[in-house]
Amino acid sequence: MKQSEELCMTYSGVITKNGEKIVHVSFGRGKDYAEGILPSGNIEKSSGFTDEEIRQLSQYLQQSADDIMKKAKDVNPLRSWMGKD
Repeated sequence: MKQSEELCMTYSGVITKNGEKIVHVSFGRGKDYAEGILPSGNIEKSSGFTDEEIRQLSQYLQQSADDIMKKAKDVNPLRSWMGKD
């Protein structure tokens, strides 16, 4: 990954889609972005990241899925949107 810019990660709360609990995860680095989904760890959209970086981000999501899913359960979208958290 580029060393000059910080990589930031954000995630949604847990969403139920087609009976499955999922979390959307976004990575950003300057103008570069990647969007993935848990629990699969698949990167669904990206721009500016190399194929190797996308592979690493997907691997990170797969390895960290349980932890991120647990943290996402505590996300209150309305409170976050209103700046209360």
